[in-house]
Amino acid sequence: MGKKIKKEAEPPPKDVFDPLTIESKKAATVVLMLNSPEEEILAKACEAIYRFALKGEENKATLLELGAVEPLTKLLTHEDKTVRRNATMIFGILASNNDVKKLLRELDVMNSVIAQLAPEEEVVIHEFASLCLANMSAEYTSKVQIFEQGGLQPLIRLLSSPDPDVKKNSIECIYNLVQDFQCRATLQELNAIPSILDLLKTEYPVIQLLALKTLGVITNDKESRAMLRENQGVDLLIKILETKELNDLHIEALSVIANCLEDMDTMVLIQPTGGLKKLLSFAENSTIPDIQKNAARAITKAAYDPENRKLFHEQEVEKCLVTLLGSENDGTKIAASQAISAMCENLGSKEFFNNQGIPQLIQLLKSDNEEVREAAALALANLTTCHPANASAAAEGDGIDALINTLSSKRDGAIANAATVLTNMAVQEPLRLNIQSHNIMHALLSPLHSSNTLVQSKAALTVAATACDVEARMELRNSGGLEPLVELLRSKNDEVRRHASWAMMVCAGDEPMATELCRLGALDILEEINLSVSRKNKFSEAAYNKLLNNHLSLKYSQTGYLSSSNIISDGFYDYGRINPGTKLLPLKDLCLQEPSDQRAILLVNSKSSEVSPPPSTEDKSSDVGYGRSLSSSSSLRRASKEKTKENSYHFSAGLGSPTEEKSEPTSGRNTALSKSAAKEKGSRKGRGKKEEEKVKEEEEATAAVPKLMGEGSPDKEWYPPSDPDFCVYVYEVTTSILPITNIKEQIEVLAKYVAEKMGGKIPKEKLHDFSWELHISELKFQLKSNVVPIGQIKKGIFYHRALLFKALADKIGIGCSLVRGEYGRAWNEVKLMNESRKGVIGAVPLPETYIVDLMFHPGALIKLRSREADLYRFF
Repeated sequence: MGKKIKKEAEPPPKDVFDPLTIESKKAATVVLMLNSPEEEILAKACEAIYRFALKGEENKATLLELGAVEPLTKLLTHEDKTVRRNATMIFGILASNNDVKKLLRELDVMNSVIAQLAPEEEVVIHEFASLCLANMSAEYTSKVQIFEQGGLQPLIRLLSSPDPDVKKNSIECIYNLVQDFQCRATLQELNAIPSILDLLKTEYPVIQLLALKTLGVITNDKESRAMLRENQGVDLLIKILETKELNDLHIEALSVIANCLEDMDTMVLIQPTGGLKKLLSFAENSTIPDIQKNAARAITKAAYDPENRKLFHEQEVEKCLVTLLGSENDGTKIAASQAISAMCENLGSKEFFNNQGIPQLIQLLKSDNEEVREAAALALANLTTCHPANASAAAEGDGIDALINTLSSKRDGAIANAATVLTNMAVQEPLRLNIQSHNIMHALLSPLHSSNTLVQSKAALTVAATACDVEARMELRNSGGLEPLVELLRSKNDEVRRHASWAMMVCAGDEPMATELCRLGALDILEEINLSVSRKNKFSEAAYNKLLNNHLSLKYSQTGYLSSSNIISDGFYDYGRINPGTKLLPLKDLCLQEPSDQRAILLVNSKSSEVSPPPSTEDKSSDVGYGRSLSSSSSLRRASKEKTKENSYHFSAGLGSPTEEKSEPTSGRNTALSKSAAKEKGSRKGRGKKEEEKVKEEEEATAAVPKLMGEGSPDKEWYPPSDPDFCVYVYEVTTSILPITNIKEQIEVLAKYVAEKMGGKIPKEKLHDFSWELHISELKFQLKSNVVPIGQIKKGIFYHRALLFKALADKIGIGCSLVRGEYGRAWNEVKLMNESRKGVIGAVPLPETYIVDLMFHPGALIKLRSREADLYRFF
């Protein structure tokens, strides 16, 4: 055979690049390779970057700085499986870095990652794609992106994956997603609970724990709890609790059971199997604080249902809870206190805690932990509500000091609960007095200034409960508590406004407090509230009326009515009718106004002129209330004394009417006593001398005005104008009418007396001839003021006489009301017992209402049967 000739290798084509093997030691070089079109290079570059990223957080940050993220996102959708798998693995690792997460959200790669969860993809891709989503779902924005791009359904499907890492990553991502209520609702629609329950059977504790945590979140929804029961989830949870080897899962299992026990169906389900006793046993006997805490929470949630409370009470849950109060763990103490609060709805439980529980709770009020104090105060609030025995037990256990100290807590809930307990205690007078002795009003200052509406409401209610005594109200005032209380009336919160009004009603119980509240603007605020249909309440109306009862001038002007219990006192003035919302000027301001054509303001003042500012050296004074010239106060007193001596009243037993020996005709033009005195003086000395003295008197009075007005000394105290004539009236009715024993006769005699002083009997047909307007105008001109003392009016119409009758009746204890009508009408109403039923066996005397006639037939009493008709006939 011939020798074979070796064939030479053909040289490569000239247009083909010869293979090149490169060994790179720089990450930057490999990052540049991510832009290569060659799949093999891309796969190897991704593999190298994956190994580099696994080494630590610094390497992840380095890759981010080198710009590796953006080219890698493009590789997630690469056609080559290897390239796609390696890129997904990188993102599974990189996504734990916060800066990478932020960039991935901006690049909007969530859809590409979710696409890697498709069933046809490899398990490795499932693992790292789900890991990437688990890392990303820790932030809210990423959760929204995952949910909106349909990531929840493939994740639920992967819960059945054979690979434990895929299960772990998927359930972790789902746990993060279900923190949002929309995801929870979708989870129910996708029937995910059976798949989650299956994870409890796995041998990997981390997966079981994540499954229990997820169930703990989704079972906050009633529909999820129902699905859990339908899939025998409760039985599975009970088995976990029974297995000692799974004690690391007991805390979370108890948390899920706690949610499930909110439904009575769950209680019925576990009761026959002894599950309830097991739950109580865990609470009482476990040495792990978190297990005790979650068991107590389970009891709390279940106890919101009445039937559950009944079952718990039968199982003597109260003993277990009292034991937990003694735990060293604050979380357990809080949970036990909350459970006691829930169980208080059961009367039997409430009574059990009277001897056991309340002392321990009071001790918890002294804890350094604010949350413990808040929970203990809540339990005591529920225990003492509508239960006087528990309130007494709390007081006997030295609870008042602890509760008042809790009012200065940093937690609003603790303050509100402590205030509630004190309110519950204050219902009992001995406890209220005890609370008052602990400086309660000063302690309530801070809660009243709180910005929390619940604290404001409870503090105001506590004021209402404890300020029932004059001393307590005075303490509140001296402590500066009225100012914040008045401010609470402006609150936009209905309950705060209602309780503040309640407290205002209680505080207005005495005149000094009512005066101070009016000074602070409470009356104006309450009036504004009551004008609003949406803001007013029963207490605001009651508080307003109570303040008005201590400001009768305003009450009569606004309402046109004073009851028999509204006693007119000195300083009362009738301004006339004013509309709601209109401010009534003080008497001082009205006195200082120039006279005008407006209706005269009627003043009631029985204080003698001695209380007024001292007269001038020449015994001539100008009434400081007016600020203008008047007759001298000494001459008024002199005239009053003379008139008292001249006038004597003789009461006939048959008629019971006064007769007066008068030096002046009743139909005459007599006005003020000072005027009559001036006339007498003038008749003796002649007209010229009289005019000289009058000019001199006016000059002296004018000169005295600045001094009496306080211009020279601003510290001068202002006094209302005196009314010597009215003082005489009071003296005369006190000495002559008060001794009469028959009330009806008293009323008749007083009516005739008032009519006599106001111009006498006026027949209806001559009413238009009764020139009372001219008389009032003369008084206003003489007094240089719109304010006219009632005693100086000698020709009075209905509303003058009715006011004088009411003022005098109040002085001698005759009960009567004052009612304002239209067109200058006013009248008095009295109640007398029906004597026609007297002597009838078994008959109860009934009071009947009468109008007192002061004009047409003074002393006559007109029975009110049909108010409108009778009033029409009368007037």
